Amino acid sequence: MSENNAEAGRPEAAARLEGDAGAGRAGLSRRGMLGLAGAAVGAGVVGFGAGAAVGHALGSTPAAATYPFYGANQAGIVTPAQDRLHFAAFDVAPTLDRDGLIGLLRDWTTAAARMTQGRPAGKYGPASGPSDAPPDDTGEALDLPPGGLTLTFGFGPTLFTSADGADRFGIAQRRPAALVDLPHFPGDALIDSLTGGDVCVQACSEDPQVAVHAIRNLSRIAFGRAAIRWSQLGFGRTSSTSRSQTTPRNLFGFKDGTANIKSEDTKVVDDQVWAAASDGSAWMHGGSYLVARKIRMVIETWDRQQLGEQERIIGRDKGEGAPLSGGTEFTQPNFLALAAAGGTKIDPDSHVRLAHPSMNDGAQLLRRGYNFVDGNDELGRLNAGLFFIAFQRDPRRQFIPIQTRLAKNDLMNEYLKHVGSAIFAVPPGAREGSYVGAGLFA
Repeated sequence: MSENNAEAGRPEAAARLEGDAGAGRAGLSRRGMLGLAGAAVGAGVVGFGAGAAVGHALGSTPAAATYPFYGANQAGIVTPAQDRLHFAAFDVAPTLDRDGLIGLLRDWTTAAARMTQGRPAGKYGPASGPSDAPPDDTGEALDLPPGGLTLTFGFGPTLFTSADGADRFGIAQRRPAALVDLPHFPGDALIDSLTGGDVCVQACSEDPQVAVHAIRNLSRIAFGRAAIRWSQLGFGRTSSTSRSQTTPRNLFGFKDGTANIKSEDTKVVDDQVWAAASDGSAWMHGGSYLVARKIRMVIETWDRQQLGEQERIIGRDKGEGAPLSGGTEFTQPNFLALAAAGGTKIDPDSHVRLAHPSMNDGAQLLRRGYNFVDGNDELGRLNAGLFFIAFQRDPRRQFIPIQTRLAKNDLMNEYLKHVGSAIFAVPPGAREGSYVGAGLFA
């Protein structure tokens, strides 16, 4: 839920349109429309949830758009944020050796390169190939356009050194210094089954079934070599990564990510998002670091709060999204502007102020978070909130100090509970004929 992002970015290869021309003109697959409405309404998100999910999709990437899988940087970072997410953290099998891990990454790379272009995960597809063997694609995305699918891979700290200190794959000495174990922040209520992971895969698409299909097939390919530790479905992006996108709203009803890093401003992306060889790990040059946090919102308590108090907590008005110091959504906040009743117009402990780059030594994050609704809890309350994802050059000087400040003083903490957490080193993009993360094993 951070506001600390200035607008920036390196242009990623533009989406090229392929596949059925009719699907491209439609802009959204029938499956995507049904999935958007069904997931939001079926989960009990009345009004805002359903409307926002469909609204985001209607104004986003054409259904037949594709992004190149191979390149200098992995797609799914500065790519215009899609509307749907399936995120999965995998644990590698204890019996897998170094060659086995490389084999898995090669197989995943081949399948990912195919699926992101709207092709089946395997060469035969779901409805052909040997009849006496299982299909090499599960088939639920058959006939669906890719919806701008991106697949982004990352390596967790435990891939380098296991919990018992073992260097399973001979890569412990190549663990980047920036890939630190996240500290326990004040107020954390982490659930072990929602934390960590050896490898992560972020699947983003405009069509929820396409994103789920991608993770399902990568999990199928990994059978016996890696298994999902935890996963998260997300809908309704909670930030924009391009100026071509409008600012979305989170489940508190406020515009979220107004000041997020934008891909059009290459200088800030180079400084704040992409790792460099000079940072100490040459194999990470062109990569980034992903922090994921599952943040449950105390929806029922928030919904009973007065509008003026909600705006004071956030530091912005709820309609326009303008800072309380005045102006429009994209006006820079004036944290010294005085209120007629005394004090400053923007509360010193508001979310906007505490997360702003000026309060954090200029540190910024590129956010790609999503709303989630996981049914309800045992008391009948919505189990809903924000699945926070942020990319950065170095978590030690970006996410960790920012979150430490927020965890101690943010007025919003009364309405949030951090229940999941993970960090991953996201290697640079793969070149054709190679595989994701090849530099780590060179």
